[in-house]
Formats: sequence, C-alpha cells, structure tokens
Amino acid sequence: MSTSTPITGHPDLAELRARYDRAAETPTAQAADGAIVLGGLFIALSPWIAGFSGVGSLAMNNFVTGLATAVLGLCFAAAFHRTHGIAWVCPVLGLWAILSVFVISGTAITATTVLCNVIGGAVVLLAGLATMAPSMMPQRGGRRA
Repeated sequence: MSTSTPITGHPDLAELRARYDRAAETPTAQAADGAIVLGGLFIALSPWIAGFSGVGSLAMNNFVTGLATAVLGLCFAAAFHRTHGIAWVCPVLGLWAILSVFVISGTAITATTVLCNVIGGAVVLLAGLATMAPSMMPQRGGRRA
C-alpha cells in the first residue's frame, strides 16, 4: 500500500502555480493581456470599421482570427496558470493576421486592408511575445533536493 501524496498537493506544482499567478499580476502582463484582447477585437471588427467587409474571404478570416485572439487574451487574463502553455498561439495569430492580406486569394490589396492587418497583427504579435516571456524565463534559485 502506497502513501504517496496526490499530484495536486505536490509542493513543486503549488510553487509553479504561484509563480504563474505572480507573473500574471504584474502590470506588464496585464497590459499585454489587454493589448491582446483589444488587438484581437480590432482585427475582428476591422473589415466593418475600415470598410472592407465586401472582401468576403478576408473579412471572415479577420473575424475568426480576431475573435480567437480576443478569447485567448481573456483566458490569459483570467487563468494564466492554466493557459500559459498555449501562449505561443498569439504570436502565430498575429503573424497570420499580417500575412493573410497577402496570402488569401481573391483579396484586393488596398492600403486600408494592409494597414489594418499589419497594425492589428503587430500589436497581437508583440503582446503575445510579452505574454510568453514569463514562462520562458528561468526560475530563480536552484532546485532543492
């Protein structure tokens, strides 16, 4: 009969969750999460804000990409200790927003479509990289035996 403790009560796991909670409470992390949400909403609504909603495939792409980004930003803000593993998705979505205006066939490339996608995508890309930073930083102090 084993007397091992359940994983949920393991001290290393509790320390890791506390570390991510501290990282998520910093002003930088909160600003990055807010920028992801706002950038995502801008990408989602840009076809109607800037007036290129007639470009169906790009408008739908921006709507889906922007909503996914905004939802991820809300998840990071609400529970970073549970969602930090998918933080890499935001920079990918930001890069896709930048490139999609050139990649999606049938898109009439105008200054408005390029500016909206590049600005919105750059905000999401940079804020996504800032969100990834705490999970990529090495832990302070050594691991105790």
